Amino acid sequence: VLEGDYRRRLERESIAMGKHCQIIMGPAGSGKSTYCNTIQKHCRTKKRNVHVVNLDPAADEFFYDCSADIRDLITVTDAMEEKELGPNGGLVYCMEYLLENLDWLYDVLGEYSDDYILLDCPGQIELFTHVPVMPRLCCFLQQAGYQVAAVYLIDSTSCSDLSRFIAATLMSLSTMMHFEVTHFNVLTKCDKLTKKFKENDLDSYLECDFESCDQAGYSHLSSRFKELTTHVVDVIRNYDMVTFVPLDITDPDSINYLLDSIDVAIQYGEDLEPKEPIEPEE
Repeated sequence: VLEGDYRRRLERESIAMGKHCQIIMGPAGSGKSTYCNTIQKHCRTKKRNVHVVNLDPAADEFFYDCSADIRDLITVTDAMEEKELGPNGGLVYCMEYLLENLDWLYDVLGEYSDDYILLDCPGQIELFTHVPVMPRLCCFLQQAGYQVAAVYLIDSTSCSDLSRFIAATLMSLSTMMHFEVTHFNVLTKCDKLTKKFKENDLDSYLECDFESCDQAGYSHLSSRFKELTTHVVDVIRNYDMVTFVPLDITDPDSINYLLDSIDVAIQYGEDLEPKEPIEPEE
């Protein structure tokens, strides 16, 4: 990712290890900005400094306190007008432009070098699975001395349709394979699930135990597509990599469990008294 003068600059300034950040990913509507806002507010109650950097050049608004915004560097509208691109092409161009101007991100992060960073990313899934933009950004962060956790969100409403949940799980797997960092898959909006579903079905979805999930989810499919779905499930099962952590933003214990799990994985606060995540009560 880094070459020439820029690589030498990093080596010369030698950013200390011990920096920590989360890369927040997931499809549009999965709750990325809400997640950033929730974590930021939760950490403030614990007197932890968390800064959020918006990396979505097409963002309209967000509710968290934004410490840096890619739109100060480039916007999708600018890219579309100047390069005569469509929305998706404009977004890819913006992210590639970011990679060509990593000095901007380096300087921005340098202002908060002692604090915890959340990177709120765009929702276009091709950025994580089809083009190398986000993996290269992740590599840059690691070379800059950051302990990185990739946090991939999917909406719990996908559980209402098993075939939809299987597709979301496959995208989670694909994203995991493109990032060689600590990875957490998070099932968001669990506060919208019914008590009955949480008690009887949720664990099967969290563990991707598709045989125990409601098979009515794809009973409407033709035999040909049922066979295809079975093969997709076999791929997911054979890799045996994907599980989910539930997140209910109305439950402090749920937020604590997820944040503690990530902190332990990226060794945040390793100079403090070690602690194990405490699972929220049912």
